[in-house]
Amino acid sequence: MAATLAALCFMPSAAQAEETRITIGTASSAGVYHLAGRTLCRMLTTPCTAQTSDGSAENLANVREGAVSVALAQSDLQHYAVYGEEGFNEVGPDENLRSLFSLHGEPFTLVVRRDSGIRQFDDLHQRAVNVGNPGSGQRGTLMTLLDAKQWTLDDFSLANDLPADQQSLELCHGNVDAMVYTVGHPNDSVAQAIRLCDAMLVDVEGEEIERLVDELPYFTPATIPAGIYADDQPAVKTFGVRATLVASAQTDDELIYRLVSAVFDDLETLKAYHPAFDELTPELMISEGLSAPLHDGALRYYREQGWISDDEAIEEEVAEEAVEDSSEDNE
Repeated sequence: MAATLAALCFMPSAAQAEETRITIGTASSAGVYHLAGRTLCRMLTTPCTAQTSDGSAENLANVREGAVSVALAQSDLQHYAVYGEEGFNEVGPDENLRSLFSLHGEPFTLVVRRDSGIRQFDDLHQRAVNVGNPGSGQRGTLMTLLDAKQWTLDDFSLANDLPADQQSLELCHGNVDAMVYTVGHPNDSVAQAIRLCDAMLVDVEGEEIERLVDELPYFTPATIPAGIYADDQPAVKTFGVRATLVASAQTDDELIYRLVSAVFDDLETLKAYHPAFDELTPELMISEGLSAPLHDGALRYYREQGWISDDEAIEEEVAEEAVEDSSEDNE
């Protein structure tokens, strides 16, 4: 009896357990974000939930509001949130947003009905397109591309806003001619469209794309490898972003330290969960696509590993000050 009482005394309370629980904001259950979130949770001993959402914009809003501990977000939307640009103009810069690391590359992917006659992005003019639900990263990247081309959604005959887990069937039923998706590959939604209705992937190239990649640090050239969906599928040239993991500066340093160390101490396990993770390296993950300063918990681990020097740590402090200055300028 005494032993039982002693054990109970050392059991965490419900409130304490809730404080140490990690909730990771992901996206549609059909995408790589949700798989990545579930994989991160499996690697942790801390209680962890991978929470579905409408995508990057909602995740970044939830991090700002403290509704989730950490979240996945496209590198372009992370940048917009940090500096209060594009869809974050109204709320302004998020001076508390912090980076943990980046994950896989996410090519901007154009999937079309093979019988649609669409062979390049410009062929989408006055065609029916699923552009993604509001708040999704795919829609955010598309809007940036449309701005570069001086297009609007009105340049499509129909701009459908179904989420990723519904768009391939919409394409197969003939309700849209094309769908866009910013996602790691291979992806189940894209595979379903190709398998069920003989859809195909189309290159997204041109002067506007080259200008976006040259001018914006969160965009990079991207290639979808040949043969990952069908033997006769050629390599597809496009552009893309990176998936990044973010948190608020207010999220507990020790909690972030445990998450980061769980990932990098066993990186091969993470890489085994999806082909999109194959090329991940610590060097790439702590540098690519990160506009927000590093979280103190992550920075502690990277310094312990010798991946970030004291001079680079000082640069991170300068980056934090720059974000704060940007926030003040927008007040």
